[in-house]
Amino acid sequence: MTVPSAPQPAAATPPARTAARMWRRWWRSLSPNRQDRFAALAPLAAVLLFLAAIVAAFWYLRVEEADREQEALRRDVEYAQQRVRLRLLERQEQLMRVARDLANKDMELPQFHQRAESLIGQYPELQAITWIDETGKVLASHATPTIASAQVRVAGEVLRKGDTQAGFALSRSTQQPVYSQPAFKEGEPAPLLQLQVPLNAQGNFAGVVLGEYSVENLLRYGTPTELLARYAMTLLDSKGEVLAGVPLAPRERNQWMPWSRRTNAYEVPVSPVGNNLVLRAQAYRTSLGLVGSGLFWLVGALSAMTAWMLIATWRHTRRRMQAQQALVQETNFRRAMENSVLTGMRALDLNGTITYVNAAFCQMTGWSEEELVGQEPPFPYWPEADHEALHARLQDELSGKSIPGGFQVRVRRKSGTVFDARLYVSPLIDARGRQTGWMTSMTDITEPNRIREQLSASHERFTIVLEALDASVSVAPLGSAELLFANKLYRQWFGSQTDGHLQLVAQAGVLPAGDSGHPSDEDPLMGLPTDSLTSAHSENAEIFLPDLGKWLEVRSRYLSWVDGRLAQMVIATDITQRRLAEAQAARQTERAQSVSGLITMGEMASSVAHELNQPLTAISNYCSGIISRIKSGQITEAGLLAALEKTAHQAQRAGQIIQRIRDFVKKSEPKRQRADAEQMVAEAVELAGIELRRNNVRLTQYVAARLPSLMADSILIEQVLVNLMKNGAESIANASRPPAQRSVELRVVPRQIDGVDSVEFSVQDTGKGLAPEVLERLFEAFFSTKEQGMGMGLNLCRSIVEAHQGRMQAENIYNGPEVTGCRFTFWLPLAAPATDTTNVVANTESPRTTA
Repeated sequence: MTVPSAPQPAAATPPARTAARMWRRWWRSLSPNRQDRFAALAPLAAVLLFLAAIVAAFWYLRVEEADREQEALRRDVEYAQQRVRLRLLERQEQLMRVARDLANKDMELPQFHQRAESLIGQYPELQAITWIDETGKVLASHATPTIASAQVRVAGEVLRKGDTQAGFALSRSTQQPVYSQPAFKEGEPAPLLQLQVPLNAQGNFAGVVLGEYSVENLLRYGTPTELLARYAMTLLDSKGEVLAGVPLAPRERNQWMPWSRRTNAYEVPVSPVGNNLVLRAQAYRTSLGLVGSGLFWLVGALSAMTAWMLIATWRHTRRRMQAQQALVQETNFRRAMENSVLTGMRALDLNGTITYVNAAFCQMTGWSEEELVGQEPPFPYWPEADHEALHARLQDELSGKSIPGGFQVRVRRKSGTVFDARLYVSPLIDARGRQTGWMTSMTDITEPNRIREQLSASHERFTIVLEALDASVSVAPLGSAELLFANKLYRQWFGSQTDGHLQLVAQAGVLPAGDSGHPSDEDPLMGLPTDSLTSAHSENAEIFLPDLGKWLEVRSRYLSWVDGRLAQMVIATDITQRRLAEAQAARQTERAQSVSGLITMGEMASSVAHELNQPLTAISNYCSGIISRIKSGQITEAGLLAALEKTAHQAQRAGQIIQRIRDFVKKSEPKRQRADAEQMVAEAVELAGIELRRNNVRLTQYVAARLPSLMADSILIEQVLVNLMKNGAESIANASRPPAQRSVELRVVPRQIDGVDSVEFSVQDTGKGLAPEVLERLFEAFFSTKEQGMGMGLNLCRSIVEAHQGRMQAENIYNGPEVTGCRFTFWLPLAAPATDTTNVVANTESPRTTA
């Protein structure tokens, strides 16, 4: 009976295909704008995720590197501590033997001196061995000649108070060897590590054997040399004072880069001494750090660009991936073949018969091992034309006349071709120390010879480029008058001698003052002059050579010449035209400053006439009154003198106004000298007061008491203040402020700007302020908000302030959203302090109000 089969279900749709179909349906339902938005956000999100992964990977590598370095440092320090400990225990055992022989009276005084001399001569860390009886009296002592005289112990003396006596008492009470370390004192020799081994004569304390160690030699000879080269090893006492070695300078953590690390260090006490002797190792910094260097930022930027390019060119790179992989494999294979340098090895017995060749030798010559082993000269790979010379060379080899640097020969392959090779010969010694033959290594130098020729051609091209430069290039060694290199322009200017090079170096100041070209102190590792390199100028120097009539920009750097000597390269560029242009621009600026003063006084001409009219009218009235009283006979001599004094005072006032205007507008060279800020403000207020009164503007001054002096040109700074106060008065007049709000405030107070002591000048008005677009272009030349303005006033004011190493800025004053005025502020640095004691700048202000 056949059972009907159940109906088969329809094949299920794969989930991936369903998801792709849903994705396409959702994407097509979006509007084009939303599609563009998602297309722009998706790559951006991918870039951010990629950068986050790069940052996390760098940080993880940073942590892993720090852990590995710390673990390696700890392991190496513990290994060095074990080495020092073993060395101390070995010396302790030897001193204990001496103590045992002395206690058993198996050793007398002569034998003690011989034994001590032997130990001290054999072990450099031992500096002195002393025999001390139970009363602390020195019976005998032997020390190295290099020990300080203050540390030498003389037979018959008693132990001095200090660590030695304390160790002696402890050794007496414990009947055990005791280590001690005298305290380190400034101006005294380095203390010696002391070991006191007690003498036990039939259970009784009979004195000690005092061994004194040089901590410096203990560190030098007890620490492995590979650790000394890798770390800065030091030995410290219980107080942390350095007893031996040179520690690294402390490296503080950078507050702007909190991820930077300090010096990696680890320390461990040296037993059996204990905490009185601590071994510390500080790892030399071999890298700039992972995040602190530019590598992190470079990789981050390149990663961002790479991620964006991968997103944008993913379709294109997928089609070329296979071809690129094939190309990379082929390139790597060929590079591996080119970089594989195989050396052929050949062994000869004492009679000159070949006993061994390796595969590389066979590959070079083309003959197999069976064809070469057992051959006697002449060998098949010798060229026929060189048989006689090669046979003589072979005889020299067999007689031991080998050249340490090897020699060059021609070798013939089995195919008949010849190549250049270099042979190195060394004796072949068997396990018993007997010479059984000679081992020869052969290297194919055909390719290096070809490269040498290419380097020669490259050097020629490099020389051609330097000859064509429009700058003078010269190279000379330090401490010598030899000229190593000079290009064409240098020879045209200075000839073929070193005089021009030395003249540029001396006049440009690229060597420190007092350096005659002979470095007095050189770094033993790099061979560079440490004092010259640290104090030499790094910026370019501009000098003038009268012989050439040119301005030159001189740059210099140190380099290692091909023969290993330290040399100095000087590059001089002709900048005469640029300096002429700068001088012309300075002259134009000076003329503009003078013209600005004339323009300012021209605008103030009517006000000046009004100001002069007052004293002149008073003079006229006084003279008329005197004449009428004299005619009527009603004036006395006292009244006449009083009237004449008032007339003279008004005439003097008019003269002062004219003299002030004359000093203000006259053209002269800027003269920067010590100037009083309060006096400059007073004279500027007197000049600007005319314009302020004409516009019915009230002036309020706040000048700090006892202001320090400035190094400035008083006339130029007065011009700046007058322009600022005049502009404030005009701004108030244009804003049509009521009389209660028509005021200009002048404040002069001391300030510290960016760590520099300065004096701050500020002029604040109650006008309508400045528009944002005007603030952006306020100090541009030829930009003005006045209908008749030239646009040079504020530009020249800022130029004057910056010429005094100061700064200037402008800002609006707000009362809520409303602009209630404008403030102009500039700072001038203080003059250098004089030799005498200067007054302390008081922060108090003395307000003064001028109507």
